[in-house]
Amino acid sequence: MCPASVRKVVISASELSAVLRESASIVVLEVGREAGDGSEPRLSYSTGHIPGAHYVPFEAALVGSTTENTGHGPLPRASDLQERLRVWGVDDGSTVVVHTRQNPAVAARAWWILRWAGVENVLCLNGGLAAWQAFGGPLEADVPPPAAGTAVVRPGSLPVLTAEDAGRLAAAGHLIDARSPEAYAGDAQRTGTGHIPGAYSIPGSDNFAEGELREATELRSLYAAHLDGRVIGAYCGSGVSATTTVLALASLGVEAALYPGSWSAWITDPARPTATGPGVPPAAGR
Repeated sequence: MCPASVRKVVISASELSAVLRESASIVVLEVGREAGDGSEPRLSYSTGHIPGAHYVPFEAALVGSTTENTGHGPLPRASDLQERLRVWGVDDGSTVVVHTRQNPAVAARAWWILRWAGVENVLCLNGGLAAWQAFGGPLEADVPPPAAGTAVVRPGSLPVLTAEDAGRLAAAGHLIDARSPEAYAGDAQRTGTGHIPGAYSIPGSDNFAEGELREATELRSLYAAHLDGRVIGAYCGSGVSATTTVLALASLGVEAALYPGSWSAWITDPARPTATGPGVPPAAGR
């Protein structure tokens, strides 16, 4: 486990409302994971969004080109991401607030990608757009024009794991599987299911209660067996849900590494071992 300062990773709707009134250096990004023909999330955004928010298409902006061994969610190319950040108006000194009207893991992936790219001040809107609307925050239909930000991308600003790193960490540290318990357990009769041997199961959804990040005391209890000073890594199916693990641990001052390729990349090499079943609870393991 790498020590880190306790980092504020979420912002409430009331706090966001206040800073939007007071600061011109706030950039708000609504992240939509396209469905079907790709129109539905953008259509929802265009009918009403947080004033000034830019729309971020999840797959196009936050996922790179896939190959036969990258898995489903590889990192985007730095030059492409920098171009998009500038269009959204992000400068090196900007505070960026990301949110979604979907699963909070979608916003957590955006938070992680921007932090990995060197954007220092990134926050998730706690509770997403639903929290903003419950607070009574206004919506507008006007789409902001492309901006001219000056952000310089510095990839590698958060730690990542290769497949080899993940295998070693599962054996000697703490590798957390953020998928559902069913996905983690897999089926011994089906190839390509199960988990990385030695990994522990803590679903990413456990980091939230009613769409909001759990309080620090709850998160410390959830991860207590893994806060022993050794390195912590996280993976999931395609590098999305596991970013909620990194986000939650960052709120406790713990820096965790992400395996971006995750399970979808791990199983591209048949020589890599897999395990099925419920696994071993941390207290009874290493």
